[in-house]
Amino acid sequence: MATLTIQPAVAELSPFATELFVDFSASENKIAMEAALASVYAKLGREYDMVIGGQPIKTTGKIVSVNPANPSQVVGTHQRAGAEHVETAIASAHRAFASWSKRPVSERVQFLLQAAELIRERKFEFCAWLTYEVGKNWAEADADVAECIDFLEFYAREALRLNEAKTPIQYPGEKNQLKYIPLGVGAVIPPWNFPFAIMAGMTAAAIVTGNTVILKPSVDASTIAAIFYELLQEIGLPDGVVNFCPGEGPEFGSEVVAHPKTRFIAFTGSKKVGLEIHESAAKTRAGQIWIKRTVLEMGGKDSIIVDRDCDIEAAVDGVAASAFGFNGQKCSACSRVIVDAAIYDVFCDRLVERVEAIKQGDPAKNFYAGPVISPLAYKRVLDYIEIGKGEGRLLTGGAAVETAEKGYFIAPTVIADVSPTARIAQEEIFGPVLAVIKSQSFDEALEIANNTEYGLTGAVYSNSREHLERAREEFFVGNLYFNRKCTGAMVGAHPFGGFNMSGTDSKAGGPDYLLLFTQAKSIADKVTGV
Repeated sequence: MATLTIQPAVAELSPFATELFVDFSASENKIAMEAALASVYAKLGREYDMVIGGQPIKTTGKIVSVNPANPSQVVGTHQRAGAEHVETAIASAHRAFASWSKRPVSERVQFLLQAAELIRERKFEFCAWLTYEVGKNWAEADADVAECIDFLEFYAREALRLNEAKTPIQYPGEKNQLKYIPLGVGAVIPPWNFPFAIMAGMTAAAIVTGNTVILKPSVDASTIAAIFYELLQEIGLPDGVVNFCPGEGPEFGSEVVAHPKTRFIAFTGSKKVGLEIHESAAKTRAGQIWIKRTVLEMGGKDSIIVDRDCDIEAAVDGVAASAFGFNGQKCSACSRVIVDAAIYDVFCDRLVERVEAIKQGDPAKNFYAGPVISPLAYKRVLDYIEIGKGEGRLLTGGAAVETAEKGYFIAPTVIADVSPTARIAQEEIFGPVLAVIKSQSFDEALEIANNTEYGLTGAVYSNSREHLERAREEFFVGNLYFNRKCTGAMVGAHPFGGFNMSGTDSKAGGPDYLLLFTQAKSIADKVTGV
């Protein structure tokens, strides 16, 4: 393993700034991305070890990650962690916690900064892995990598800030101190749709605050997590601080969540699984001496309101980007657009024209729209489209797209005249399907926007300051945007997390996030001999 390179002293760290996106229209960047795709292509199909406490482990059962644009192409083969590995992983993480939790915060921060620097240097390579493993086009892959770098840089600085916390007052005759100390061993269970940024972000937040982690990546995106874990080994992260354990949820993840020595669970994924984790974590097991903490982000059914006096072209562009960027496979994606009756027909016509201009194909060739992630997702989305055809009027799309490689492609689909209570207006589809709902007034639009069990993101396109101010108070979501799309939250600027069944409002990328991985210890030292 490499020796940790000491970065600039804490006081010399520059203020946080978001990572710049790559301009792929520049020839040098296009050439660099094509070279990275060729380089990564030569590495596809490799087998990766499970690693617990620094020890590689092979299992009989395997997890095979494939390219959703070409399912015959194996991206990576991984070991399948089972219930029999849980005790070993927990014990390893606990051993590492004893020393890692006592490392100075400044030293833990250095690991995040060095990881960020290496990822920055290898940006195109990480983009290529994302393109092959989860079907992201170049810009979507770059956004994922940039957000990963942002999380590492932001949480490094936030850990230093938290370490300098002070009590609001100093009580007379005492020296008062407030310390934020780590919780212990936690499970990090990230999703497949942002398999680099969210996976690395949750892991980084946990370890920089002194915790140790059992990392169970999604079965659909274990390879990018394995590459990240290798980078952590490269920079010399101590064994057992992160334990890399690919596995199925029911076979491994559920057992880790239930273990009495698991202190916290950080999860991003479906409402169903998130609620199961929350319920399991709430049960006290024999030998458990704490209340487990859950940090949950569970999806959404996100709406954009299009007001009658808005810039229609801007609204069309924002809705299309929010609904069909990465094929609608974002918890923040617009899956419902609520359009004022006065402009409804014009909006629908222009939206169809905009959506039908979307080009679909292999993301490695940088088509805007690619595949959905898996056969299960493919069937689920197509089933919802059939339901939607019975609940509204199909404007465009509505079918699978056949390819020679038998990829999981579905045409961007818009269904109009949908009732606010229809299934496709209430249930999370997580695919390229948009329901268009007509509203008779702004009052009704707000009522419709708030009528789901979720509360993650939303947007309003309007030139009425009165309506925007009403939405500021009455549109009940964790992330609200005016006159812009409802996807693309930026670390530091848009702390991310939702209300209701969208989760615990974790606000990833914000000033409160690291608090979720710590507990506050108040110390009062009576001054004597004065």
